[in-house]
Amino acid sequence: MSGAARDTITLTGVRARGHHGVLADERRDGQEFVVDVALTLDLARAAASDDVADTVHYGELAEAIVAAIERDPVDLIETLAERIAALVLEHVAVHEVVVTVHKPHAPIPVPFDDVAVTITRGRP
Repeated sequence: MSGAARDTITLTGVRARGHHGVLADERRDGQEFVVDVALTLDLARAAASDDVADTVHYGELAEAIVAAIERDPVDLIETLAERIAALVLEHVAVHEVVVTVHKPHAPIPVPFDDVAVTITRGRP
């Protein structure tokens, strides 16, 4: 990415119900997952053209993230984060993505506000 702009599109707090987890009741009942993504890309072309075709459409991306959360269950939020990173990197304009998956209602037997996993993925 030498010489390229390092611009960012950030989408925070995308919520959907999923059935992820290692416990049977998590799989059966489901719970809310919250996802944040930060995409690194060059937005100069989009800024110059003022055309959504020259960027990543964040509304469509939000819908794709919700679909990724709602589809087939996985045991770990690490796996869910990887799934979401892969779908973001399908956009050729994206150089790198940081994905955070929050599981605010995880079955933890002590008081807590949130549990989250953050991964960073980029092009080789």
